[in-house]
Amino acid sequence: MGVIIVLLIIIGLLALIIIGIYNSLIVLRNRCDNAWAQVDVQLRRRYDLIPNLVETVKGYAKHEREVFEKVTEARTKAINAQTVREQGEAENMLTGALKSLFAVVENYPELKANQNFLLLQEELAGTESKIAYARQFYNDTVMKFNMKQQVFPSSIIAKMFGFKEKEYFEIEEPEARGPVKVSF
Repeated sequence: MGVIIVLLIIIGLLALIIIGIYNSLIVLRNRCDNAWAQVDVQLRRRYDLIPNLVETVKGYAKHEREVFEKVTEARTKAINAQTVREQGEAENMLTGALKSLFAVVENYPELKANQNFLLLQEELAGTESKIAYARQFYNDTVMKFNMKQQVFPSSIIAKMFGFKEKEYFEIEEPEARGPVKVSF
């Protein structure tokens, strides 16, 4: 009778440990999803600013069609990205296109003095900072989630219940690691 009680206590403790680890994995996975949603909010905000910025620049630099097309194409790819990896690649492309757009702006001093353009530029600079912060928070959260799955005994529970590691949101181009330079 005493052996059965000891076995039941051990089984109960193991069940509690498994439940605790499982719940902590669920919490971390949900935090990752929430962190990605925050990144997505900031990216959408950026995407919403871009058409206004392009239209403002178009008013002054009508013959820079290729630059406008690159920005529009990159924005479309970024909006339609399905995975974290695709999003990172699309963001690389969009950052490069925006750099080209701002290089064009340098040739038009009257555009740099346009109040609407200055407001859009300021808004974009703020959004870029928020994207960088949200990306860092997401990657930190992913690191915690992935690390939890790699350590014993969590690794066993994660495999038992089919948890998958999350991808980091990385920008591969070294020059694109920082926010788009927005100069006034």
